[in-house]
Amino acid sequence: MAQAVILQSLPLFVRLAGRPVILLGEGEAADAKRRLLDRAGADVVGEDASASLAIVAIDDEEEALAAVARLKARGILVNAVDRSALCDFTLPAIVDRAPVLIAIGTSGVSAGLAAALRQRLEALIPADLGKLALALQAARGALRKRWPDMGERRRALATAMGAGGMLDPLSPTHDVDAWLAPTAAPAAKRDVAITLVLLSDDPEDLTLRQARALASADRVYHGADVPAAILDRARADAARLCAAMPANPGTGLSVEVEMAR
Repeated sequence: MAQAVILQSLPLFVRLAGRPVILLGEGEAADAKRRLLDRAGADVVGEDASASLAIVAIDDEEEALAAVARLKARGILVNAVDRSALCDFTLPAIVDRAPVLIAIGTSGVSAGLAAALRQRLEALIPADLGKLALALQAARGALRKRWPDMGERRRALATAMGAGGMLDPLSPTHDVDAWLAPTAAPAAKRDVAITLVLLSDDPEDLTLRQARALASADRVYHGADVPAAILDRARADAARLCAAMPANPGTGLSVEVEMAR
């Protein structure tokens, strides 16, 4: 049975403006990290200062290892440049469409791959995508009024932001007001249940339809033998309910997803 995939790192966005961050080292690598910290508004300090994060950009192996050991002994989270095995955190390649940030990381395995992906995404992501995010923030009240139910609101947003939708993030133009404009009264919503017969216990064997159904489900009913790796394809806030499921003559595995339509 397939095992649940463990994330090597949990991506986090940390606000560093005005906060101290230790930076050790000199040269090109240290200069690059300093520029990134300056861009984030961090207060770059030396080793003796009090801080929660530190970056060690020291070329000499013995000196770098000693610095990392000293910092970790103080309970400080460390990024050791070019030494991924020593890193408590890594710094991703960034696509900046403020307030939208897209971070690409490889857990320190290949900065070159992350940079190449960033360059490709820079060409795909519209320069004014941040305006869409700000417009949606300003429209929160109108969104809640138009779709009081959270699940219904989420589905409306997902439809609008799908490929070719009125708010497609990859489209060069977006008009949130036009999207929210009153239309004919929608049909009454009803719960729809779909049974998914699984080809195997490997999430990579999910069909596109099955993956979409899991991603859209409000509730997922599953047998005790359905692996977590499959259930992880559902939204984190979707209810997961262990229940007796119809026998599948192939793999013996099936789930039922329920959503409002």
